[in-house]
Amino acid sequence: MERMAFRIRGMCCGDEISVLKRQVGPLVGGELNLSFDLLNGKMTVVSSGPPIRAEEITAVVAATGMQAVPWVDFCSGGVCAVEEGLWRRHGRLLLCCASGLLIVAGFLLHVFQNGSFLEALAGGEHAGRPFPPGTVMLYACAIVAGGWNIAPRAFFAARNLQPDMNLLMAVAVVGAIWIGQWTEAASVTFLFSLALLLESWSVGRARNAIRALTDISPRTARFICPTDGDIEEKPVDDVPVGATVLVRPGEKIPLDGTVTAGASWVDEAPITGESLPVEKRMGDPVFAGTVNGEGAIEFRATRPSGDTTLARIIRMVEEGQARRAPAEQWVERFARFYTPAMMILAGLIAVAPPLVLGGDWTGWFYQALVILVIACPCSLVISTPVSVVSGLTAAARHGVLIKGGAFLEAPAHLRSIAFDKTGTLTRGEPRIQEIIPMDDHTESGLLLNAAALESHSTHPLARAILNAAQARGIEYTPARDFTILPGMGARGVIDGRPYWIGSHRMLESLERESPLFHEMACRLEDAGHSLVAMWCDDHICGVMSVADMVRPEAGEVIRELKSLGVRRVVMITGDNHRTAAQAARAIGVDEFHSELLPEDKVELVSKMEQESGPTAMVGDGVNDAPAMTASSVSIAMGAMGSDAAVETADIALMSDDLTRLPWLVRHSRRTLGIIKSNIAFSLGVKALFVVLSVMGLANLWGAIAADMGASLLVIFNGLRLLGDTVPRSPALTGTAA
Repeated sequence: MERMAFRIRGMCCGDEISVLKRQVGPLVGGELNLSFDLLNGKMTVVSSGPPIRAEEITAVVAATGMQAVPWVDFCSGGVCAVEEGLWRRHGRLLLCCASGLLIVAGFLLHVFQNGSFLEALAGGEHAGRPFPPGTVMLYACAIVAGGWNIAPRAFFAARNLQPDMNLLMAVAVVGAIWIGQWTEAASVTFLFSLALLLESWSVGRARNAIRALTDISPRTARFICPTDGDIEEKPVDDVPVGATVLVRPGEKIPLDGTVTAGASWVDEAPITGESLPVEKRMGDPVFAGTVNGEGAIEFRATRPSGDTTLARIIRMVEEGQARRAPAEQWVERFARFYTPAMMILAGLIAVAPPLVLGGDWTGWFYQALVILVIACPCSLVISTPVSVVSGLTAAARHGVLIKGGAFLEAPAHLRSIAFDKTGTLTRGEPRIQEIIPMDDHTESGLLLNAAALESHSTHPLARAILNAAQARGIEYTPARDFTILPGMGARGVIDGRPYWIGSHRMLESLERESPLFHEMACRLEDAGHSLVAMWCDDHICGVMSVADMVRPEAGEVIRELKSLGVRRVVMITGDNHRTAAQAARAIGVDEFHSELLPEDKVELVSKMEQESGPTAMVGDGVNDAPAMTASSVSIAMGAMGSDAAVETADIALMSDDLTRLPWLVRHSRRTLGIIKSNIAFSLGVKALFVVLSVMGLANLWGAIAADMGASLLVIFNGLRLLGDTVPRSPALTGTAA
């Protein structure tokens, strides 16, 4: 399978992407073999058919008025060139400014030669005198400068009988010149060029917001040599996975990894959006691009530089631009019929009234030009992609990775949500809740012996015991003659004496418990706790209860989602019924389903889709990935979740902060509201001027002002989404699940 990438110069919005799909698609075997990164102006071609030369693709792209440069020529060493020549970077701006200055010069020359400001404003024809030759020359140069990037695309559209906004503007300008309206012809060209410049700027602003993420990650890392312990500073690309990296106070962390020595507070805002520093100790994860606090730490690199969490965020947001939102797809389909329909309407206005009513040909031709100017779908086409790009970028800034415009809109329509329990509604880290010593044992002594036995085990309950011992500063010596008793517990020798550790079920089967102990154990189990009992050959030493912890914000998040109109909130888990019931009561979900296998989760989510409407699945594990694919929109807990869940999900919460969910729903609805208001406003302005033109009351100046104003308003309305912030929910007290 052949894969080629190109930098497309002149690709600023979805309209150009549509053109490229129509022209390049047949060459490479269909549109499905093309993907686009609008933010970086990148087109990727994947072809499994006959070999295609890059020259063939560049020639097809050139015919559209755009230019394709092979990505390998545009990029060097994996880093794409930002610095291009002055003309490449600022040519559009220079031409637009030149067009505007030439119009001002032509207007002032007209005033100077004819001595009348009003006559120059009216165009000179009303006074019975033609435009001065110098003024005509300046206006013509203004038209050439403003239309330099428009004319090739207009010619391409006319040749292929695919009218677009470039062709509309070209016809309007030529028509204005034909009837002697040089001032208006030049103004239309300049203002349309300015609108395209603003469109390019708005996408550039979103591009820079993403590029700023790239800049926060350091280029080098202090690598501790495993052979002699020397510290070498190397490029991050040269640091292997598994290497130990040193980060000093105040420095940025260069790679993803796990802390192996030291402790510090880390500012994770660039990755997770978390406003407060996060404490990091041995075993905690760290992310590239985050900022170390006041303590030096060492960590083991767990990912190469090209696959860090930060790199994946940037890559997924960039790729997400090609996944167009339903509103974008609607605008694209609408524009295909809208543009030729408006050209037909303009033609009818130009010829029907003079033929039927005997009106003035020039006057009605002028009104037809007004239709062409106001019909330009620029504001309509710009409105949606600017809003989508701004919405995706704002979400990424706050630690919510949305993988495309379609998934940005989806949360606005949610009617039900299915939550996985462990690791999603709970922390996924069992912790010791109670230590109950017996028969003259102390809490510290019981924990010491339990840690000595469990030091040989990797079971989650064993980790909870070892973490508790570490937190209390208890030093232990691993037990000797350790033996695992599958499904029950373990046995070992401590200080020459045999000890057993295991479940309540194991103790029951050995008939070693008293009625009082049995009653206490059942009470703890009914509360959703897992029990770890320890005993020796002649007595029970004690019991420890272990439970996963409900996230403190979970209950508040559920209440917020319900207030936003999510009618059904369900918890699904593979845990036993008693544990699930306890967690469900603590969190406040509408219903729960326990002891589910992955295929059971898929069936349940599919059933929710049928019964309740659009459903989201929120999870973090590999076993959640199948159910995620069955939902309308899948959401992964990205910081500690499995790679399979994050890659499968449409949206990832990079901070594992559930409070982002209500914000996501609000953000999605706000984005969708802005898109709809932009579309309605654009079409409303155009409809108004169509009516005015039919009545003979519109003029080119009004059409220019209205079209330009509409374009500016929808651009800035969409860019408002970049300012969306995440309100902090009040901290709630955690409870055991």
